[in-house]
Amino acid sequence: MPVPPLASPSPTTDAYAQVTAAFPALTITELTPGQQPPGGDGRVTAAELAAGGAGLEKFLAWDAAQVLRDHGRPGRPDVIASFGLHRYAWPACLLVTAPWFLHRRVPRFPVTQVSYDRTQGPMSFAVRPGPFACLPGDPAATLPGARVVPDEDALRAEVRAAVAEHMEPVLAGFGPRMRRRGRALWGMVTDEIVEGLWYVAGLLGESERRRAERELELLLPGTTGPYVGSAAFRVLTGPNGEPLPTRDRVSCCMYYTLDPDDTCATCPRTCEADRVAKLAALATS
Repeated sequence: MPVPPLASPSPTTDAYAQVTAAFPALTITELTPGQQPPGGDGRVTAAELAAGGAGLEKFLAWDAAQVLRDHGRPGRPDVIASFGLHRYAWPACLLVTAPWFLHRRVPRFPVTQVSYDRTQGPMSFAVRPGPFACLPGDPAATLPGARVVPDEDALRAEVRAAVAEHMEPVLAGFGPRMRRRGRALWGMVTDEIVEGLWYVAGLLGESERRRAERELELLLPGTTGPYVGSAAFRVLTGPNGEPLPTRDRVSCCMYYTLDPDDTCATCPRTCEADRVAKLAALATS
């Protein structure tokens, strides 16, 4: 795959620009040394989410207000926390997986180096670039902070470690507010890794979507702790014999607690017949 030249501010700049071009709802700003993150009432640092205090409370108030507005009744506190975690983790995992998928570069982002705002239009991250892993022969291998690993398997291990480094403290912050703990939360992270990259790759074209499926199956084969479950892609057959690509989620987003008749096509609560019907309807819409 093509690796960009080093004319950009950081080894991940081009990957983030590709993501935003394909998915304008997500923007990622890389901070220069000494530059402060953007302000705004909706912005929260990942460290605040991990601390589990007032910053997390303010973050979840946005989800609570949305549920009340859209459904006319409040959601359970654990459901609100689940929504908030999903809405953070889905794009946050792309901070690591997108540069890996597009250019074979794996950045490290401790929670102290990331802030996020999803309340004013596009989801907006501000990140402070730091160490990263890459393969031999990458032009970025000579940059400060580069760590060259020998092969693709080692680079996949770097992806898993980088996501875990960021998400483990975030899960600790959200955990006390949720009924699900431990394996269930890591199952949720597994889903966010897979579905975020799968979605963005699909926006880049059918060949990239298929490549993402292959890459994610190698990244998450189901035996790599702390992650729970695998990429779990499979193809169902529609009512007219058409192929319907799908996957089996490890976790449930809890939306059924607000609308029991509206479950995701990949939800573990959705039976096979309903899954086929939902996927077929999406394919023809």
